[in-house]
Amino acid sequence: MPNSTPPAFLQPPTPPEAVRHELFFLNYFRLAQALVYVGLAFSPPALGWPRMVDADFARIVALAYLAFAVVAAALTRRTMPWTKLVTSASLVVDIVVAVLAISAMQDARIGIAMMLAVNLAAGALLLPLRLALFFAALATLGMLGHSLVSVPQDSITNDRQMLESGLFGLAYFAITMLCYVLSRQLRATEALAEQRSIDLANLAQVNELIIRRMKTGVLLVDDANRIHQINESAWMLLGNPTADQRDLGRVAPELSRRLYHWITSGKLDETATQLADGVPEVVPRFSRLAPNDDSHVLIFLDDTSLLSRRAEELTLSSLGRLSASIAHEIRNPLAAIRYSAQLLAESQDLGATDQRMVEIINNHCVRLNEIIENILQLSRRERSRPETLDLGRWSQSFVDEYRQGNDLGNDTLRVITNGSEPVAAVADPQQLQQVVWNLVQNALRYGRMPGEPARVMVVARHGEHGVPILEVIDRGPGIAPKVAAQIFEPFYTTHEYGTGLGLYLARQMAEANQAGLEYVRVAGGGSCFRLVLTPPARVPGSEGDTAAHQMI
Repeated sequence: MPNSTPPAFLQPPTPPEAVRHELFFLNYFRLAQALVYVGLAFSPPALGWPRMVDADFARIVALAYLAFAVVAAALTRRTMPWTKLVTSASLVVDIVVAVLAISAMQDARIGIAMMLAVNLAAGALLLPLRLALFFAALATLGMLGHSLVSVPQDSITNDRQMLESGLFGLAYFAITMLCYVLSRQLRATEALAEQRSIDLANLAQVNELIIRRMKTGVLLVDDANRIHQINESAWMLLGNPTADQRDLGRVAPELSRRLYHWITSGKLDETATQLADGVPEVVPRFSRLAPNDDSHVLIFLDDTSLLSRRAEELTLSSLGRLSASIAHEIRNPLAAIRYSAQLLAESQDLGATDQRMVEIINNHCVRLNEIIENILQLSRRERSRPETLDLGRWSQSFVDEYRQGNDLGNDTLRVITNGSEPVAAVADPQQLQQVVWNLVQNALRYGRMPGEPARVMVVARHGEHGVPILEVIDRGPGIAPKVAAQIFEPFYTTHEYGTGLGLYLARQMAEANQAGLEYVRVAGGGSCFRLVLTPPARVPGSEGDTAAHQMI
């Protein structure tokens, strides 16, 4: 069955809310106006008012106008897209019916003329100024024309009605101008209010997103010790309570105790505490929403591990600058030592023992130079220049380049992707190359079972909520849990000739690209270093909120 709906560009625009209300008012007022006409036309003759010039004609006009008003009111919603056309046509009917009603019911002339002014005023709210003034002029001409036709020219009554008609015409023009000006101001105020509401909604959404993504936990608690709002960090630091757990005393008794102590004594306990099993220790801070008002209190939970990490980063930054200056000073004597050892190795008089000593010197010079290069790289790390990459194609290109530059022997290095579906991510290609090269190098060196070749895979896939993920997986013995907890620390290594800076530098470059690098133990043996990258575009609200929780 074909679709009968016209295309979007052919459909009339949806009228604003103010126009909708004004059109409803005009149609409902016309319905009440028609009922007044019917009441006047069918009034009992015994009353003697109003005086009917032609009773049958008055009743026909009143009933026809009532039918028109009922139809117009019933079709208000359907005719809204064509507001100007419908309003113009209905005003013509209003003016014609008003003139005919005055002709049939002479005594009700002033009341009918006054009701017509309301029609013109409502039309001025809906129509452009020229069109509204045209209908005011048409109504004025109708009133003046009736006065000229219905009353003899030389009578005093004619002069009085002509004056009244002129005054009504002046009132029609004044009301039309006034309502048009009010309409413009109303539209401008409505547009400004709508724009302000959009700005406030956007600002509220930005604030909500900022607070939700804060590393500091934030809770809002009322005077009944009930949690009203909670962000993701606080939810995790409280041990992931369910949605129905809103009593702070049950969710975190220690936090509830400290809150009561702070409210009653005004003193803050700044010692670190653990609010649930398996979560970091936090330092709670409290703040009232208004001075001397304990009805609602904001609770901030500062993760001590983050504070320790910041302190460690400051220390490492200072240490890195110091190490870089020392490394520059070591480089020259180290080069001299290595050059001298190479010259000594070329001597024909050296014995086997001396040759071994020269080889040891060269090996340690190479190792020391590698440490210096890593330290210098750490100190002069460049800012990332992110680009949008297809991780599947990038991984294949990386593996091909790695195979060309390195002899794998019996080892295998292959790529696994999502097939034809692209995995898009934002990252600096050069820094990503260094990170993955380091991970692949470690996997080929350490990720092998004794006496067997290494099997390494580079996997590009989508994670939860479509997050791009790049993994380097091996089938080796894996990493012991105690060792895995420290592998990303600087200068930590279990290898005799390792520097302990490779994984630390890899994580630093990953964080510079708004990515996360973590170690994941593989079931059945092996190791997985997972790089969680940033997608090309994040839409606020696209990530699923924590189930059944109201986040700030």
